Amino acid sequence: MTTSPLTSLLAALLLAATLSGCAGLPPLDGRTPSHYLAATSATRLGTALAPLGAAHPGMSGLHSLANGRDAFAARAMLANAAERTLDIQYYIWRNDTTGILLFNALRAAAERGVRVRLLLDDNNTRGLDAILAALDADPNIEVRLFNPFVLRQHRALGYLSDFSRLNRRMHNKSFTADNAATIIGGRNIGDEYFGADGSLLFIDLDVMAVGPVVDAVSRDFDRYWNSRSAYPVGLLVQQAGAGAADPLDAQAGQGGAALAYVAAVRASPFVEQLVARTLPFEWASATLVSDDPDKVLGTEAPETKVTYQLKRLLGDPSHTVDLVSPYFVPGKTWADNFSAMATRGMDVHILTNSLEATDVAAVHAGYAKWRKPLLQAGVTLYEFHRGVGGEGAPPGTKGGKLGSSASSLHAKTFSVDRKRVFIGSFNFDPRSADLNTEMGFVIDSPAMAARMATALRERVPARAYRVRLAPDGALYWTERVGETEIRHDTEPGTGFWKRAAVGLLSLLPIDWLL
Repeated sequence: MTTSPLTSLLAALLLAATLSGCAGLPPLDGRTPSHYLAATSATRLGTALAPLGAAHPGMSGLHSLANGRDAFAARAMLANAAERTLDIQYYIWRNDTTGILLFNALRAAAERGVRVRLLLDDNNTRGLDAILAALDADPNIEVRLFNPFVLRQHRALGYLSDFSRLNRRMHNKSFTADNAATIIGGRNIGDEYFGADGSLLFIDLDVMAVGPVVDAVSRDFDRYWNSRSAYPVGLLVQQAGAGAADPLDAQAGQGGAALAYVAAVRASPFVEQLVARTLPFEWASATLVSDDPDKVLGTEAPETKVTYQLKRLLGDPSHTVDLVSPYFVPGKTWADNFSAMATRGMDVHILTNSLEATDVAAVHAGYAKWRKPLLQAGVTLYEFHRGVGGEGAPPGTKGGKLGSSASSLHAKTFSVDRKRVFIGSFNFDPRSADLNTEMGFVIDSPAMAARMATALRERVPARAYRVRLAPDGALYWTERVGETEIRHDTEPGTGFWKRAAVGLLSLLPIDWLL
């Protein structure tokens, strides 16, 4: 009797799943705990920032990073300025121009004697094992992988035997130098986040912070670094043998694209301000919110969730809610809450990605089913255009021509009553609420909240479609082009089959996965 190819494939999958389940994760008995160094005031960063902190006791200094090149420059310059420690935590780190440039910045810091701790979620490290092992071989660099895969090459097979664990990820993002300055927000490390050459540009938001909130970020990093889910890379990845080529030397980031990008970054006014120590900070009370790392094991206490912390810190809105979320999946609970707010007369503005702009169509399916109830209640909905031109292009510039990139919204921020603002990694979706770990700042700043409200009401209409409800209950989209308003009766920029696929997905009970 012959065996069919399908039978052979299923047998191979079953064997791989069995092997991965039997192998399991290595024990952490030999892992050495470490902790952040609090006393770094004598460093150049600490010394430069001390007078500013003294002039604003109890407050943290905050500087928004909306421009991708500025966001890259801020990280690169913190790495270059660090003298004692770099603590870095990310969900994604790409093996591309900006990723390699920052890897090399970490190595250069280590060569100066800086202790570097790099914690990466393992879901997106495919192809990085050799680079991470080479970094970890440096005596001043330690790399750990969070919630790792046992199978390094065929990771998808790991889901067959350990789906409940591997489906939960560390979505946190932070970059902290000398316990003196930190960057948190929505950006991962990769060309699409930093306005480097590529076909996609994420419109994103980070905040650079100094002052007391930095210490909170450092303490939170230690929680994750020493948690039950943080594995030294050497326990999972084979170290290169003696005489092996250094993978970072082979990708030193000195190609034409890297040189051109670095030159563009150096020309940024932000870099000039940072070097001249004239970068304007907004001083306000800032509070870190962060999930318990045990959330990925499903053993966290409910009151430790970011959603609970946000509710406690923000309270019940009474006048306005302004929300920006690239992956907005409200579900019945949040849809009912937003609808109730609008019904009571509150001003609720929401910006998310359009179907043409989203990079995850399945998430759009989880959002689309709630548009009509939200609009019927009086919520204002905007959906981001796919094309907004290249980095630094004027608002409203549609992409698709030479020199421009398709764009997708990736910022995660919201404000309440024009008083308090959240900036971080948290999406308004079930995955952020219940599966992944998240972090961010709640900032008591009427000025920042007012700027966000103004942007949503005055600048966003030139960059997004407004979703509206016709008298017969049908959805339509309006687009502002100059002084003209264009109406679309189907989701703009999409074809029939894409809309049909999303419509089918919206009927499936998969919101909890999104």
